[in-house]
Amino acid sequence: MFEISAALAVTLVVVLAAEFVNGWTDAPNAIATVVATRVLRPHHALVMASLLNAAGAFYGLKVAQTIGQGIVRADVITLPTIAAAMLGIIVWSTLAWWRGLPTSESHALVAGLTGAGLAFGGTEVLLWDGWRKVLIGILFSTFLGFGGGLLLMVLIVRLFFNARPETIRRWFGKLQMVSAAFMAFSHGSNDGQKFIGVFTLALLLGGVIPEFAVPAWVIIVCAATMGVGTAVGGWRIIHTMGLRLTKLEPVHGFAAETAAALTITTASTFGIPLSTTHTISTAIMGVGATRRLSAVRWGVAREIVMAWVLTFPAAMGIAWISTKLLMAIFR
Repeated sequence: MFEISAALAVTLVVVLAAEFVNGWTDAPNAIATVVATRVLRPHHALVMASLLNAAGAFYGLKVAQTIGQGIVRADVITLPTIAAAMLGIIVWSTLAWWRGLPTSESHALVAGLTGAGLAFGGTEVLLWDGWRKVLIGILFSTFLGFGGGLLLMVLIVRLFFNARPETIRRWFGKLQMVSAAFMAFSHGSNDGQKFIGVFTLALLLGGVIPEFAVPAWVIIVCAATMGVGTAVGGWRIIHTMGLRLTKLEPVHGFAAETAAALTITTASTFGIPLSTTHTISTAIMGVGATRRLSAVRWGVAREIVMAWVLTFPAAMGIAWISTKLLMAIFR
């Protein structure tokens, strides 16, 4: 009994460590544009993001259920398998954060669970239903993010064609506070739930709960951990997303945040885990492209896309190796 409790305690700590890393690599996306346009000061934006991320995590639990029950078979994997999956996320995401690159914690999480599951039990551990939703999420984040940002920006330009620049800045400066709040809430509704799902899965495997049902305290603990991570290391990602990718004014920030938040909230409603990083990144690119293609710094965009591409094999490989090592140590 003591060994099981110790294994569970270590696994939960590692899950929270991965959630902490999620805070400094992914959650800053929710406030990057509102900080870049100077509509909100960084500390004010951080407080808003932390509170609304936590509120968004209570927006249903379909994403948590997809991650906790739809990626790998809970009746086959073990607590060390989950711990190894989290190590894949922590190592890869920390390396990307050091370079200032926003990684997708969604893809790192799915890849980590997959790599650990394959190392432990082979292909029969994987569940197609969750992977199907992940693939749908990739399409959502890429095409709806870019297309939504571009179309919304075109609509705004046509509606406010004759308005003075200072008038547009004043109006959309106020509106962007609303869109930033919406973006933070939507981030919590999707990304905030993913590690909640893994935490709950660990409780199930550890015998603490009899079935997969998310306790309220788990949501609070995970949301708070993510908020602390954002406060500690979020500025690197805010700098890349808000300042390096393209020049943003409040109207551009409003369009990008609104398009991304609508896409993310829709996905959360259907339990589709998507990458909030991809969604806001492509939305910013779409908004920037409405001025001219050269307005987007495609060199920076290429670095971000490369981090996306490498996330699956890197997180999966680290988790696979970690699982094999743990299996050898505790055989």
